[in-house]
Amino acid sequence: MMKTSIYGALAGMIFMGVPAVAQETAPFGTDEDADYAAQLWEVMTGLGLVGEGAMQAAPYPGTDPHGMMLQTFYTDAEVAGHRGALVVKRNYGPEGVTVDEVLADPAAHLGAVTIMFRRAQDYDPETGNWFYAKYLPDGTLDRNPADMALAGLVGKGADAGCIACHQAAGGDDYLFTTDADLTVAVE
Repeated sequence: MMKTSIYGALAGMIFMGVPAVAQETAPFGTDEDADYAAQLWEVMTGLGLVGEGAMQAAPYPGTDPHGMMLQTFYTDAEVAGHRGALVVKRNYGPEGVTVDEVLADPAAHLGAVTIMFRRAQDYDPETGNWFYAKYLPDGTLDRNPADMALAGLVGKGADAGCIACHQAAGGDDYLFTTDADLTVAVE
């Protein structure tokens, strides 16, 4: 239970600086965003990226807001007839957790799963067409203090949130962890 409250507090801190007006009209958290995020979770489960028995990789040290230990996976996926690049980041904690502890019992330390999925070219070109979501370990969407689902264009036009942070990544790909070309060839 302590783990949940730590990550809930982190989610709250992420959105503390977002003005109330922006939260009321934010371009994320809609029913459509939540439905799309649910489809993504199903796809990720099928790929073995999330859920019981998910593949493992060597964790590496992280930082707020993602977690103290992270695992990141890069692939592509098909959702609702569109194939796009998918970045899945598993966020582990609490502070002080070690690589060995995460590998010995990943479920006990998983606080959240954050993803970026590159949607079609007309989704939101201004932000690289990335769809963001933050899931709790059971696949439900995390919510901000205004009770908005963290899925869609999270933080667009705001001072905090996914896009607000990721727009500072080098290059124009919104990614901090790699400069690899994540362009997916569509068949």
